[in-house]
Amino acid sequence: MTINKPKAVAGIKIPDSTIANQATELLLEHGTEFLYNHSLRAFLFASLNGKQKNISYDPELLYVSSVFHDLGLTPHYSSPDKRFEVDGANAARDFLRSHGLPQQALQLVWDTIALHTTTGIAAYKEAEVALMNYGVALDVVGRGYEHLSEKHREDIIKQFPRTDFKKRIIPTFFEGFKHKTDTTYGNINADVCAFMIPNFQRKNFCDSILQSPWSE
Repeated sequence: MTINKPKAVAGIKIPDSTIANQATELLLEHGTEFLYNHSLRAFLFASLNGKQKNISYDPELLYVSSVFHDLGLTPHYSSPDKRFEVDGANAARDFLRSHGLPQQALQLVWDTIALHTTTGIAAYKEAEVALMNYGVALDVVGRGYEHLSEKHREDIIKQFPRTDFKKRIIPTFFEGFKHKTDTTYGNINADVCAFMIPNFQRKNFCDSILQSPWSE
């Protein structure tokens, strides 16, 4: 695995605390170079957005959230029956609890990871939650791309290459929850299943209403 560990990129300092470094080691141990680069880009995009909008946030908690946000896709952290975002959030909470962080910090990081794919809600939560959602969305679907300067974009991609990201990210997502496709009901991950599985039958909310056990 070839990785870069710069001290700062695009004017954003990469957290270098014991907690941050141990979190990074877990990502490198259980994740991939592809997920590492994506996670670091998401952190930098989120941080730049916070800096541009003069938003106060905790860089270390945002960094840990970034590192863990897709670890729920990996075999080590994946559960048989929970959304991958919840698996990552649970893992991060356990990790931070082992370092003695207060409950408020544990809940904040849990929410930041669990809601990072939840468009329409995350943006109205705490700063770290909103910034993580922004950073991930910028890297995955290009939301807010026009607000990222060419210089910052080049600096970040040079350190953390995209390596054919558009073609690789959908199969990467799918690999993380193909054994539990029911967890994609009601969220954007169902689109991944529909893309990857021929004739995938999504659960439908309206069908659930009409087929409920109520007699009327």
